[in-house]
Amino acid sequence: MDTSRRSLFKGLAAAATLSVIPATAAAREKRLAPSDAVGMLYDTTRCIGCRACTVACKEANKLKADVDGYGAGLYDAPEGLNEYTKTVIQLHRDDTTSSFVKKQCMHCIDPACVGACMLSALKKGPFGVVSYDPDKCVGCRYCEVACPFNVPKFQWSNTTPKIVKCELCRDRLAEGKEPACTEVCPRQAVIYGNYADLLNEARGRLAASPNKYIPKIYGEHELGGTQVLYLSHVPFEELGFRFSDTQAVPHTQQTIQHGVYKGFAAPVALYALLGAVMFRNRGAKGERDE
Repeated sequence: MDTSRRSLFKGLAAAATLSVIPATAAAREKRLAPSDAVGMLYDTTRCIGCRACTVACKEANKLKADVDGYGAGLYDAPEGLNEYTKTVIQLHRDDTTSSFVKKQCMHCIDPACVGACMLSALKKGPFGVVSYDPDKCVGCRYCEVACPFNVPKFQWSNTTPKIVKCELCRDRLAEGKEPACTEVCPRQAVIYGNYADLLNEARGRLAASPNKYIPKIYGEHELGGTQVLYLSHVPFEELGFRFSDTQAVPHTQQTIQHGVYKGFAAPVALYALLGAVMFRNRGAKGERDE
């Protein structure tokens, strides 16, 4: 390859590389909770670990018992969310403190799973509930990878597998009922209601008993906000809530993507690079023929 052709190829490659790195990516608009948003508020100081919520959830959603590790199907006490379990009570204990914590879908205001689902099998529906449509699901499991809370679970044991996750008992909500888990809680450790009202309730509890709680409502700001909110008397990190960033996962992801593809710069650069490769290869073939 002669010097001029080599220089052309290098120049086009450099231009392609620079063009896909946006100087300023246009910020994606921050998502807010819908006006009809509902949710749940869980208070660790009220939970006694009875697991009534787990049992009610299984009955309402017709889920099988999870008896792995307990032998002969005598006891249903899953350690975490799985293909049979949409909500679970976990125990944290160290040398000085202990606490139960309820885990389920957080119904993020800007959900990573919805952003990752290429066929809209997962979407924000009425009341801000993150719902799942099995008829649109192709089993790619991108939602499992994308979810920062490790919530969606794939039915590996099923010949026609689906994704399993809490949908806030949306069929019950449509009938004017509340989720099964909140309905049966004997201590009102988890309550259901309008999202804005739940935020006010949480703020009121913090103000009334500042020494009782960690001074934070988890889910108010984390990862763009969630419609499931938490109050705790132990640090949230000890309960498995690892994220404190306020930026939603799709916000960061799509801001970069929109910057890359703004003005169709990336595809144009790619075609330029491919054209340079073709030009080089054609020239090399001509030299061989000669």
